Amino acid sequence: MKLLITGFEPFGGEERNASWDAVALLPDRIGPWELDKLCLPVVYGEAFRVLAPHLAEKRPDAVICVGQAGGRTAITPERVAVNLRDARIPDNAGNQPRDEAVEPQGPAAYFSTLPVRQMTEAIRSAGIPAALSLSAGAFVCNDLFYLLMHSLAGSGVPGGFIHVPAAKDLPPDQTARGLALAILAINPQN
Repeated sequence: MKLLITGFEPFGGEERNASWDAVALLPDRIGPWELDKLCLPVVYGEAFRVLAPHLAEKRPDAVICVGQAGGRTAITPERVAVNLRDARIPDNAGNQPRDEAVEPQGPAAYFSTLPVRQMTEAIRSAGIPAALSLSAGAFVCNDLFYLLMHSLAGSGVPGGFIHVPAAKDLPPDQTARGLALAILAINPQN
């Protein structure tokens, strides 16, 4: 089984991004899953443009996108991607959209098709902080999550998004361990 998992480059003046640091620490195989790792730009629309050819070429059996959420102290699988771009700060290309749709003709939201509750419980059971989160916000993480789910709609390929804390709040090795447990919670038979 192939799992495509992504993280992001640094943004907002930071030198590192805990999402990519944790993804890069993951082994190439976790249980039944062979991992394909990809680092994405923190730019509206561009993150998905970089991801899309990998979806087409690799034809993964599941997709998890991972992003850093400053201020959070737990790994948080996201339930919903909303059709909204609304940036508090500029992305890495200087874009700062306000009250824009991700897909003007798209639905208001998409739900994750990953087993987010089971993933959260698996992480938490290992003593790693984890909590369900309602939505991925309105920055580039949500933009990527929405476009991913829009592209996967009707395909039967499960996909979703997980936010992780900054490295100062949860060390990357612990975050990677939490992500590995989340991956193991995905039942490849579904």
